[in-house]
Order: sequence, then structure tokens, then C-alpha cells
Amino acid sequence: MKQIKMTLFKKLSKIVYSAALVATVGVTFSATAQIIPSVPQINAKGYYLVDFTTGKVIAQGNGDTKLAPASLTKMMTSYVIGSEIKNGNIALTDMVTVSEKAWAKNFPESSKMFIEVGKEISVSDLNRGIIIQSGNDACVAMAEHIAGSESAFADLMNAHSKQLGMTNSHFINSHGLDTNEHYTTPKDMATLGAALIRDVPEEYALYAEKSFTFNGIKQFNRNSLLWDNSLNVDGIKTGHTSEAGYSLVTSATKGDMRLITVVMGTKSERARKVESKKLLNYGFRFFETITPYKAGDSFAKQRIWMGDKEKVSLGILQDTPITIPRGQRKNLKANFKLDTELKAPIAKGTPVGNLFLQLEGEDIAQYPLVTLEEIEEGSFLSKIYDYLRLQLTN
Repeated sequence: MKQIKMTLFKKLSKIVYSAALVATVGVTFSATAQIIPSVPQINAKGYYLVDFTTGKVIAQGNGDTKLAPASLTKMMTSYVIGSEIKNGNIALTDMVTVSEKAWAKNFPESSKMFIEVGKEISVSDLNRGIIIQSGNDACVAMAEHIAGSESAFADLMNAHSKQLGMTNSHFINSHGLDTNEHYTTPKDMATLGAALIRDVPEEYALYAEKSFTFNGIKQFNRNSLLWDNSLNVDGIKTGHTSEAGYSLVTSATKGDMRLITVVMGTKSERARKVESKKLLNYGFRFFETITPYKAGDSFAKQRIWMGDKEKVSLGILQDTPITIPRGQRKNLKANFKLDTELKAPIAKGTPVGNLFLQLEGEDIAQYPLVTLEEIEEGSFLSKIYDYLRLQLTN
């Protein structure tokens, strides 16, 4: 059977590019490939640039280095809140009584929402106070409302972190003020940013709001890229402490492409904006995310034995988005490899092999190849005929 697999692969690879890939993509390719420069120098302790849809890491520096997150912590606080709302455990209309621990006076030299002890405030307002105003006091109030105490809430944060695969993060508090054993990495913050967009979109939508007024005090979102007309930035979060420096997680879209950037430990508010913009411009300018095949597209027709038809349509059950350097689309190739010879009866959606997308001779993506139609058994005579042909072939 190993010999059959190799033979099938060699035969099929000759027809796929012209017969399947170009016809499916349906574009005219440029004759000249674009030169892709190196990643620009990023002045930060760590950075990360990733495509949201494909998870393709376009650029990174010290991506797994543990760093103080400062108010980037509030992204996880927000993720927990969004998840609790989504699961019906709390509601935006719930009223939260401010405790002495959550009192704004406990955070004299840091960002706050200016809530007062004993007052009742809605979850909706506190949530905006966290996301837009970066209120440390609002974080404690919501932590106590959800988990009873901030330490118990931190346990929830770490549990969600583990579920998301944030393997190098640990949270001690809900707001991000510097403390021992409270850390994350640029890679983990990119993972969390993607989770906010994917898992709790209504929560993520708040990150695009530019200001919020509470108790007569109007405060503006500290993510200055929201005002940058050259980019379509719709989130997410800034952070700053003396230990952490100035950090920023950003997401922006251009056409069908969404990028997430993380810069941690820059020297100023302006620097975190400049370095983030460098990464976004680099990603959008020199890379693109395309979908060569849509779910249900027929990739090829292949001989099937013992059936009421001679050929069966093969394809995939999912879209195939990939992120590639601009100018490389014309070099994209596809092959498929069958696990075995196809014999009827066979149900629609049966896995029969794998589809490989290749660039410059390397596999860059792999998807299960399935039958797109049901093939029933053929007549007695046709099955005898196919059986004899198979014996001669093998």
C-alpha cells in the first residue's frame, strides 16, 4: 500500500496546479514577485505580530520572554467578565456595591474610574470603566462581584489562561499593578487578544469606544491608534507601570485581513504607538491572507471502484485561509494524497486522505480530504469487472 500512496501522489501532483488551484482561486497572477524586507527594528522589550484568522506569526522578538503586563492584565479581567456574561452567570444590569477594597482612594497614583465606597454601580458601567478608563478600582469591584474576592478572581484568570494555552502567564491581581509572580509574554498577550475577538465579540466591541463618562468625569481611551486615520484599529489595550514600561496590544483590519500586534516595555506613550504602527504597516504591506479553497469546493475527481459511478468528487469541509508574503500567490501549489484506493459504498464526508498547500516546496497547510458525494455499490457485473481490473493493476 505504501507504493500505491507514492504513485498516487506523484501522478496527482502533476495535474493539481493547472486544473484545480488556478481555476479555484480565479485570479491573474503578477509576473514579478515582490521583495519582502526584513522586519523593521522594534524598540521594545518584546513584540509579536500575528494574523488573527490563520495564526501565522509574521514577526516576533522575545515572544516567550516573561514580562510585567501592567494594565494589559485587564484584558484577562475583561475576558473573564465577557465569559461570565456570555454564560449567563452575571448580567450587564446587575448592580455592584463598591467595597472599601475597591474604593478609588486605594489607587491614588494610578488609573481609576473614581468609584466611591458603598455606591451601587452597574456591571455595564464598571466594564466600560475597566476597558476604556483602565480603572483599577473597577477591576477590584468586578472581581469581588464575580468571585467574592480578588484572589479568587485571580484563580479564575489563571484557569482561563491555561485553557487558552497561555503557558507563560500568571496573574496575582485583576488590574496589573506590579507584584511578584505576576507576568505574561508578548505571545500570550496575542493569544488573549485573539480570544477576546473570537470568544466574546460583544465584550471586544467596547475596546473601540474612544471615551466614557462616569460620575461627571469624562476619560478618553488611552489607545491613541483609535484616532489614527491611516489604520483601521478597533482595539485593544494599553499598559504602563515603572517596571513594565509602556505597552500596547492592538488589532486592526484591512480588507479581509486582521492583524494583532503586541509591543511590551517601550520607553514612552509615543513609542508604543510608533512601534505598534511599524508592525501593522509591515504586516499589511508585505503579507496577505487568502482562501484558495472554500468549504465544499470540489478539488478533484478520483477513480472509485465497485460503485455506481466511475469517479467521486473530493474536497474539504472547511475554508483554507493562509497568510503568505505578497507576490507569492502565483507560486502556491496544491497536492493531495490518498490513504488508500477508493471503493464503494462510501458515504459523503468520508475522510480519504489529505490536501497539502505548498510554497517553495514546503507544506504550509494541511487539511483532511473528504468525499463530497455518496457513492453506492454498482451492479454485480460492474463489481466483477472492477475486481478483475484491480487484480491486474495490483
